[in-house]
Amino acid sequence: MINKAILIGNVGEDPEARNLTNGGVVTNFTLATSIKIKGEERTEWHRITVWGQTAEFARDYVKKGSKLYIEGEIKTRKWQDKDGNDRYRTEINVGNFNSNLKILTPKGETESGATGGNVETASEDPNDEIPFDL
Repeated sequence: MINKAILIGNVGEDPEARNLTNGGVVTNFTLATSIKIKGEERTEWHRITVWGQTAEFARDYVKKGSKLYIEGEIKTRKWQDKDGNDRYRTEINVGNFNSNLKILTPKGETESGATGGNVETASEDPNDEIPFDL
């Protein structure tokens, strides 16, 4: 069985990182992906949850507007709200052996072209490691 999402998109807000009681880190943010159909652009928003060392990397280097390549597990969480109603949230989990997060934004830029801090890319040419053409 395979449970994997592969996304390329732009980060919607600066990541929010939390320290866990076991000493680990979890980082959350949203990622927008877009597609044009018959001249109309549709945007989908994805909730990304990053764990472990990858979460620390995301916390330190990912910024609003960063273009990312993400591979992760699709996971739906269930909980009950204060009124006892079942609630669900589907997320892409990154940080296990079968996941990946790469920054595709050129160093020092956001998608809009604004200059940001020192953002390190995965390689000099991030497209080298993507298994398909952009």
